[in-house]
Amino acid sequence: MAVPYTEIVMEEQSKETRRERSASYGYNINGNTASNPGICAYLLTGISVLLILCTFPLSLAFCIKVVQEYERTVIFRLGRLRRGGARGPGLFFIIPCIDTYRKVDLRTVSFDVPPQEILSKDSVTVAVDAVVYYRISNATIAITNIEDYGRSTRLLAATTLRNVLGTKNLSEILSERESISHVMQENLDEGTDPWGVKVERVEIKDVRLPVQLQRAMAAEAEASREARAKLIAAEGEQKASRALREASEVIADSPAALQLRYLQTLNSIAAEKNSTIVFPIPLELFKGFSKRMEVK
Repeated sequence: MAVPYTEIVMEEQSKETRRERSASYGYNINGNTASNPGICAYLLTGISVLLILCTFPLSLAFCIKVVQEYERTVIFRLGRLRRGGARGPGLFFIIPCIDTYRKVDLRTVSFDVPPQEILSKDSVTVAVDAVVYYRISNATIAITNIEDYGRSTRLLAATTLRNVLGTKNLSEILSERESISHVMQENLDEGTDPWGVKVERVEIKDVRLPVQLQRAMAAEAEASREARAKLIAAEGEQKASRALREASEVIADSPAALQLRYLQTLNSIAAEKNSTIVFPIPLELFKGFSKRMEVK
């Protein structure tokens, strides 16, 4: 499937922007670092190699190093970055007298952002903490362009959390955590890209409200629930009254239905409890007997 021309142009512009940003921050991975080290550098290198040869094979213990599969090593020779970028995984060779190296762990690292007191857009103070997952995407840039990428990433995450949540209302902070996390991840990834750090995920852990605000919100929720309960009860009473009115109309049209209702009520009471029942006898039961007496 052919890639649209606009996407290719945007990708090239993005790569060019990253190259310019890396160059402006220090080490440029695409730049030419080769230059003449000078006579002193060659002289010291020769002396160091001669010492290694004189102390062979004991010098192998100091010259051969090992890095794990998840690690990379950045080597400096006389203060200058060696060609080829980071070494590893596996074995690599150094000259102890003139070479220094630093190991970088490429595994994903997580850290907790300390709780931040944030004033939301609707002037509500909340305490929010988060967790950030990041990894080293370029070991050479992470060592050469920033002193401590871990501490810098933590500080940037705290400030980004405050800046992003400061533009949100309290309701948005409580209900739109996923979108807030996505915005924070994009901002952090853009800020740490010149450091060779890739922010993989950001999650909002907890949003703590003041005690007075919690009580006010609880009272508001309770009042709304009570109002809904009263509305439901009123609707039930209205439906029940309509049903009773229809039943009374049916009973008024048929007096025998009232007598059957009385007998049904007596039957249900006697089935539940065997006790003495005082039950009013309706006068409608004697109307039939009175009519017979008059006829006789």
